[in-house]
Amino acid sequence: MQPADSQLTLLARRVVEPLGYELVGVEYFQKGGGATLRVYIDHERGITLDDCTAVSHQLSGVLDVEDPISDQYDLEVSSPGLDRPLVFPEHFERFAGSRVRIRLSEKIEGRRKLEGVLLGVVPGGVALRADERDWEIPLTSIDSARLIPEF
Repeated sequence: MQPADSQLTLLARRVVEPLGYELVGVEYFQKGGGATLRVYIDHERGITLDDCTAVSHQLSGVLDVEDPISDQYDLEVSSPGLDRPLVFPEHFERFAGSRVRIRLSEKIEGRRKLEGVLLGVVPGGVALRADERDWEIPLTSIDSARLIPEF
């Protein structure tokens, strides 16, 4: 995911939030011979195909004008899904008490992956209860974090 202060995230936020949606995150990646810009949006009532289409239409126009990506890419606008990514500090705060899976960009105490209950936000990071102990993980060490769906 792009950081909260990246050019792509800031640009997407300028389009998504005035339309009444929450910007969950922005991914830009290259795979094979092409690139993809994926924008995750949410709303308290959920996300429909019409919502994704409306945001895609507005965002596409702004991207054409601003031209932040010089290469050719596909734009995808999507709901975050049941395994919603947690990107910004406010996501970690809102979903405290939920089960999460965190992948680290560097090992902490020999671990690269942690799964447990999100305790909340601490200065510079998040607190997690995993493997019968509490962990404090710096935000800068988190490669990805996602909710674990509970049925």
